[in-house]
Amino acid sequence: MKYGEAFAVPGDHVVITTDTWTEPFWQAAKEHRLTACQCGKCGTFRMPPTPFCPECQSQDTLWPALPGTGTIFSFAICNRSPFPDVADFIYVPVVVDLDGAPGARLVTNLVSINAEDVEIGMRVQVDWNPIQDGWVLPIFKPL
Repeated sequence: MKYGEAFAVPGDHVVITTDTWTEPFWQAAKEHRLTACQCGKCGTFRMPPTPFCPECQSQDTLWPALPGTGTIFSFAICNRSPFPDVADFIYVPVVVDLDGAPGARLVTNLVSINAEDVEIGMRVQVDWNPIQDGWVLPIFKPL
C-alpha cells in the first residue's frame, strides 16, 4: 500500500497540561531546545518526567540540553484523522531513542518523509510544531 508524505498532527488540535515535573521540558521546547529529565543524584534519564527516579527514588532533577537527534525505536503508520473535524491525513507516530539521554525515549510524530520509507533504526533530528496556547511540540524528521 502506498501512503505518501507524513504530516504532523495539526497543532491547533494538540493540548498539553504541565505540572512541576513536566514544565521544564515544555519551557525548553518553547525555546526550541530538546531536553530530558535526568536524576540529579544518580544520573538516570527518564521520559516522561516523573516525580521519583526509578533507580534511586530521588526527586532531584536536571534538564540538560540534548543534541536534538535520535534513532527510531518503533513506529506506526496512521492514515485516518484522530479528529472528527479534520480530513484524513497520513501521520507516523514514532518512539525515538534520544541521543545524549541513554534510556530516554520520546513519543512524537515523524514528518518530511514518505510513510512507507520509515524504518526502525532510522536516524532523525528534532523539528518544532506550534500547538495551542503558545506551546511548541517537538517532532522529528529524517537526518
